[in-house]
Amino acid sequence: MDDSGITTVSQIKKLLAASEGLNLKSASRDDKYRWLETVLKRFMFFDLKREEKGLLRGYMKRMTGISESQLTRLIKKQLLGGEIKAAWGQRNKFPVVYTREDIELLAETDNLHERLAGPATKNILEREFKFGDIRYKRLSGISVSHIYNLRGTPAYRYKALTVSRTKSVQVAIGKRGKPNPNGKPGHLRVDTVHQGDLNGVKGVYHINMVDEVTQWQIVACVEAISEAWLEDVLAAAILMFPFLIRGFHSDNGGEFINKQVAGMLGGLLIKQSKSRSGRTNDNALVEGKNGSVIRKHMGHWHIERRHADGIHRFYMEYFNIYLNYHRPCGFATITVDEKGKRHRTYKTYQTPCQAFRALKKPEQYLRKGVTLEWLEKTAKAYSANGFAKLMQDAKTKLFREVLPRGAQGNRFGRRV
Repeated sequence: MDDSGITTVSQIKKLLAASEGLNLKSASRDDKYRWLETVLKRFMFFDLKREEKGLLRGYMKRMTGISESQLTRLIKKQLLGGEIKAAWGQRNKFPVVYTREDIELLAETDNLHERLAGPATKNILEREFKFGDIRYKRLSGISVSHIYNLRGTPAYRYKALTVSRTKSVQVAIGKRGKPNPNGKPGHLRVDTVHQGDLNGVKGVYHINMVDEVTQWQIVACVEAISEAWLEDVLAAAILMFPFLIRGFHSDNGGEFINKQVAGMLGGLLIKQSKSRSGRTNDNALVEGKNGSVIRKHMGHWHIERRHADGIHRFYMEYFNIYLNYHRPCGFATITVDEKGKRHRTYKTYQTPCQAFRALKKPEQYLRKGVTLEWLEKTAKAYSANGFAKLMQDAKTKLFREVLPRGAQGNRFGRRV
């Protein structure tokens, strides 16, 4: 709008009287603000008398359609800042700390380790950075709760990838009761995991052995769980633990409670015990590992017995090394309240190798020929993610051989 010909307050008074009933509006907000600045400067608004200011304010309202309160705010802006500018709203938000690349790294780590619990994942991220991978610098300081926040983001979901009842027997072999290791390694919890039936045909069996104190875990695979199959496999698996074995605890399944296994354990001076009836927690540690480790990695699909040797080689060459040197486990801190109730909290996450080395004088438990230096060298040969990738590549190759085509599609193509 061009009103440069109006230069006095008396002209404005006459214009207001003549334009009674008219409402004039400018084309845009910016036009209004620029015109208001011009009018305020031309009439030297802040030097006018009270009555003259009122006339000029009425003129500006009539020409722009701006409300009284808004005009007051705009005049104040001109007084304090020398200009009238549009104010854009600012939303409060937290600064972005973790980039898309960080989120994709987290997804990659979860893919390699089959998405562990938050504290265990945090332990891996810290170790990756200490190993020398600077990509994990920001993630090494992430909180456990924020790991779960990032797992809910679209960037993470796009990258993320996400398995017969034993017969009751009454045999006078093994002592019934829950063993007490007294903080010393070498007391094993043992169980079997069946890889499903198909048309009445049994699949392979996984043998899961976990040390109660350090959670050192050895997994083996056999075609069947008869005494003939298990005796040699158990003897070889026991010798894979770096420390001497003192106890062997299982459920009451006939695959373990038999003369052949009892004779083998007796020859190695290992005490055998078995779970008590109605005490479901007697073998809870290894049963938890059945789901969180074996089922998580091997699934629920039927695998034919002829593939047992290939799976066993995968366990010996990759999987057991990954479990004991690179996969963190949660270790419970038990407290007792004033009512005598026990409470478990999981604040400590470390690998079984780290847990063993943290024992008081761990060298006293080592098997002959094994040293702490050898354990440390094995642990530091690869980063957690580095060896997890080797393990996952070997597992992918194994699954292409042992799984039917439909199961392969589910295993390799799914997203979670």
